[in-house]
Amino acid sequence: MARLPRRLPFRSPTVRATAALSLTQLIGWGSTFWLPAVTGPAIAGELGMALPMVMAGPTLMLVVMAIASWPLSAVFERHGARPVMVLGSPLGAIGLATMGLAHGPASYCLAWVILGLAGAGMLSTPAQIAVTEIAGEKARQALGVLILAGGLTSTIVWPLTGVLQAQWGWRAAILIYAALMLFVCTPLHWAALARRPRGKPAAETAAGPVAIDRPRFALLAMSFAANGFVTWGFALTIIILFETSGIAHAGALMAASFIGIAQWAGRMIDVLGSRRHLGIVTALAAAALFPLSFVILLLTGDLAGAMLFALLYGIAGGITAVARATLPLQVFPARAYARAAAQLAVPLNLSFAAAPPVFAAILTAAGPHAALWLAFAISIFAFASLFGLFLLHRREERALQDAALPNADRT
Repeated sequence: MARLPRRLPFRSPTVRATAALSLTQLIGWGSTFWLPAVTGPAIAGELGMALPMVMAGPTLMLVVMAIASWPLSAVFERHGARPVMVLGSPLGAIGLATMGLAHGPASYCLAWVILGLAGAGMLSTPAQIAVTEIAGEKARQALGVLILAGGLTSTIVWPLTGVLQAQWGWRAAILIYAALMLFVCTPLHWAALARRPRGKPAAETAAGPVAIDRPRFALLAMSFAANGFVTWGFALTIIILFETSGIAHAGALMAASFIGIAQWAGRMIDVLGSRRHLGIVTALAAAALFPLSFVILLLTGDLAGAMLFALLYGIAGGITAVARATLPLQVFPARAYARAAAQLAVPLNLSFAAAPPVFAAILTAAGPHAALWLAFAISIFAFASLFGLFLLHRREERALQDAALPNADRT
């Protein structure tokens, strides 16, 4: 009888944490931000609210997440992600229960405020911090897997939400998600995450926090927030843009659907290439693809052009999604990752929240080409910011190498 290996992959703390967080992030994002895409019309009809007001719930959630992220940065750095996420999960369940029992606009909006506070403690940034705490040197690969799994959220949760709503109504569907948040996410966060961040002794806090280089922080925040503004702004308007370019509705739907496949492929490219390429190089290449994709869409008006746009735009978006989580590991000291990631979440969530209404207003007032030109200009700004960070990073690396040469000669 063949003997089993002494250390099976699923016994690795990093594998357990990444698998657990992949599930809790799927439940967390699927039951909050992506929820109104399916339940929105039913909620609007029963609560007597306009559909745009119902769809503004996720925007309110992102704004609250942005406000709460900065104060939480010190908590993550001092105590780690586990206690925050363990508290965030039941708070998310309370928010979903409030929504499931809502009887008007006030209680509906209150639910999204609670979900914003919960999201700051359990969605994306806290999960990424938790992975880095437990994965150590393998953090970039683990983060890539986590982001890769997150790309399947809408694909899995939208059909599930539709089935639950069709069987028992939107209130029951939301209350079921509240139960999953409480009885699945909370125990997983408690059991799978690190009690103490790897390599962080109890006496480390006496040395004080590691400084975050502000020029690097500003360049990274500007680049990611700018590209995030474009991608989240186009999320709800891309089909309209295709159709106004002269593409039939069926073709527009096909091209828009292909973006999701290309995004997943982009995430896979970054994950598979993480050991061979610097994260900042792949992020810079992705940032260059964004303006190129907009030029293609501006110059063409047929299905072939839309599909080529979808390919380049989707790959760029997929790589950038991974880079948002992994690049701070390369840019900032490892000990400062938790604080830097939490503080970066502030401009990111604000840009994500503002993008859909801004792009919808531009489309209504000035037309689709104005939205495309705006996206092109913003993507150029994002590339320039990231390129400035790349030059700064290279200059400092060369300075460190030059400083080490005399010491090497003396030895």
